[in-house]
Amino acid sequence: MVESFLFSIADSLIAKLASQLYEEASRVMGLYHHLQEFTHTLSLVKAVLLDAEQKQEHNHELREWLRQLKRVFSDAQDLLDEFECQTLQNQVVKAHGTTKTKVGRFFSSSNPLVFRYKMAQQIKDITNRLDKVAADRRKFGLQTIDVDTRVVHRIEMTHSHVNDSDVIGREHDKGKIIHILMQKNGIDIDKSLSVIPIVGMGGLGKTTLAKFVFNDDRINECFPLKMWVCVSENFDIKQMIVKIINSANDSASHAHAPDFQQNLNILDMEQLQNQLRNKLAGKKFLLILDDVWNEDRVKWVELRNLIQVGAAAGSKILVTTRSHSIASLMGTVSSHILQGLSLEDSTSLFVKWAFKEAEEENYPHLINIGRDIVKKCRGVPLAVRTIGSLLFSKFEANEREYVRDSEIWNLPQKKEDILPTLKLSYDLMPSYLRQCFALFSLYPKDYEFVNFEVTTLWGALGLLGSLKKNMTQEDVANQYFNELLSRSFIQDFVSCGTAYTFKIHDVVHDLALFVAKDECLLVNSHIRCIPESIRHLSFVENDLDGKSFSAKSVGVRTILFPKDGVGANSEAFFTLVSRYKYLHILDLSYSSVGTLPGFIGKLKHLRYLSLYNNKKIRGLPDSICELQSLQVLDLGGCQELEALPKGLRKLISLRDFVITTKQAVLPENDIANLSCLQYLTIECCDNVESLFSGIELPHLKALNVSSCKRLQYLPLDSKHFPALEILCIRICDKLGLSKGPEDQKFILKLKTILFTSLPQLGTLPHWLQGSISTLLSLRLEHCHNLEVLPDWLPMLTSLKALDITDCPKLRSLPDGINCLTALERLEVIDCPELFRKFTLQVGEHWNQMSHIKRISMFERKDLE
Repeated sequence: MVESFLFSIADSLIAKLASQLYEEASRVMGLYHHLQEFTHTLSLVKAVLLDAEQKQEHNHELREWLRQLKRVFSDAQDLLDEFECQTLQNQVVKAHGTTKTKVGRFFSSSNPLVFRYKMAQQIKDITNRLDKVAADRRKFGLQTIDVDTRVVHRIEMTHSHVNDSDVIGREHDKGKIIHILMQKNGIDIDKSLSVIPIVGMGGLGKTTLAKFVFNDDRINECFPLKMWVCVSENFDIKQMIVKIINSANDSASHAHAPDFQQNLNILDMEQLQNQLRNKLAGKKFLLILDDVWNEDRVKWVELRNLIQVGAAAGSKILVTTRSHSIASLMGTVSSHILQGLSLEDSTSLFVKWAFKEAEEENYPHLINIGRDIVKKCRGVPLAVRTIGSLLFSKFEANEREYVRDSEIWNLPQKKEDILPTLKLSYDLMPSYLRQCFALFSLYPKDYEFVNFEVTTLWGALGLLGSLKKNMTQEDVANQYFNELLSRSFIQDFVSCGTAYTFKIHDVVHDLALFVAKDECLLVNSHIRCIPESIRHLSFVENDLDGKSFSAKSVGVRTILFPKDGVGANSEAFFTLVSRYKYLHILDLSYSSVGTLPGFIGKLKHLRYLSLYNNKKIRGLPDSICELQSLQVLDLGGCQELEALPKGLRKLISLRDFVITTKQAVLPENDIANLSCLQYLTIECCDNVESLFSGIELPHLKALNVSSCKRLQYLPLDSKHFPALEILCIRICDKLGLSKGPEDQKFILKLKTILFTSLPQLGTLPHWLQGSISTLLSLRLEHCHNLEVLPDWLPMLTSLKALDITDCPKLRSLPDGINCLTALERLEVIDCPELFRKFTLQVGEHWNQMSHIKRISMFERKDLE
């Protein structure tokens, strides 16, 4: 229910109105007193919203009151956006405007006098509407609660792979599944493939059990090839084959390295089938098909026949599904029906998540309350874990009694419905976090989230207001991720240095769909109408080209295309977009339009615009540079783009810029004037020979230069890049990084370095010594001429991860690697000389690296 977001919206509106920016600008425009009146009424309403949100479940009239408030709040947000846009425009005109533009502006609607009058009228109108709605608050008997105290314990995010100690009550199930997998096919001896289904309701732990089995040593010995494919709702044969092949690649490399994943989507079905046969031929394998929803027998038989060709006797497929009919369709043996945990096991699981180790011994009275709560979870591990996480380190009996006695347990529900349990945990989230969580509904099930893209989404929608002074947008987002993890609402967390990925359980995804149903919509071929209340749209199918919608909504803020390869291609789509003048996010990734419609440059509220991987577009209208609110502009993969639009310096809010163009000389002076720019990616700019000669980018945190064939010169020093922390350079054949005078003072404070496919790289450039005390991660990949690492490498006292892949000429690591006391991970792949010298516990230099916690050394060709 989106009404549960209202406290957070009111809080953000009040925070904006109290900011120095609004106070100063409103005084200049003569609107100060109008905004003060609005703020006063807004504060009165905000004070009762938390109580109203909790009581709305059983009060239809109260829900209607909250809906009226939502409409007023939405219009207020649009109004303040107009205010911000005007303020930004004033800054641009003052800094970069010509006499012509200033005169033109005087005769336009942007004239300060016209704007002041217009704003004053709108503020009065909204204040009057809010006064009328606010007056009704008294008849509901609402209590004043000024502060949202629903905060949670924060834990350090770690990889959430399944440890044996994390799985409670499933040893018997594990033993039965392994017994079935290891036995011969019996009466089906003439068949080379058996299919074993695991069936159970959502949240019962089917995937956890499958992982438990998959990682068992007996399975490793029995099946030389193991593959894991998450199927979810999309049972497309081609995509299934791609996933199986890539999983086989991962298994062969013993490392889930993204660089070893093949780009197979460009192959036709015949080529894919040949690859699949080559991968599986003559091998005894175990294939996990996790979370299957397909009931089309024709599709399953087609896939099974493709997998079965050449499979060695004893190969097995393990399927997890919620559906008994699907299990019957696919299985060749009786299904393993997964039951709920016993009360004893459920209580043990609850204690594990609700207390620190051995802490429960000090609170026996809380254990009794916890046991009553656990009974209501009906043996569903996800429900038990989520409720346990909610109560972590809460030692007041009344806090646990509130959960035990909540009315939500009494709501009518289906036998296999755990949404009420999760909804209770959701209701006890802080208001700001609920709004962020609901946006997960815009992505398909089993989507692998990357923290950067979610942070961008939340930031562009204004959901990442600083909780403390000097906190960055990324700091706030990381805190939110921590809170969601501590509540067990995100899982499968994998850290990749400064980036990390995660997923959400499909039942948690169902919850996100439920709570966001009035505001977020996944658009597929079955959708005929977009309701008026919808604010966020996500298009998940490609076959919508030319389809027209009956759209009642005009206040849409977000348009996403979250699936690779699915993009906007029709006039009907842009007709729809033209309705939404308050758009904040417009994702045109994978679109095939040759030109952008003219109205794009008028979407002055846009914070995010992506044309990623558009293969046809040749030019962009200069009016894009009038989008002063734009924070992210992604032109990556636009390989036909002749030139960047003129006037980039006017994008004064831009913080993330991705560039692909045929232009030989980038407008570097314009880029240097982007004072908010923090993340810059330059990729596939094949005609660029030199970058950043003499310009300064004082706020840039991350620089990524990739696939620039002619690039020869890239000077990097602290004078021009004083804030740079992340440096990634890939596939630049002519670039020599070691150029520059030896006595030059390079004092960059880098934290992450990635060098990939740089044939000119013979050793690390000397200027990296400036990062000796700050560097955390160093990754070197496919540098075929890298022969030696510098003697100063052991001086990297903060280095935590050193990864070297496919550097065949690299003969040794420098003496003193044992001085890298902070090093936690060393990975060496396809480096034959290093592999020989440092073979695990055998090579002559093993004693220098025995202190490192995680070591991975192998050559892929030996594992195939």
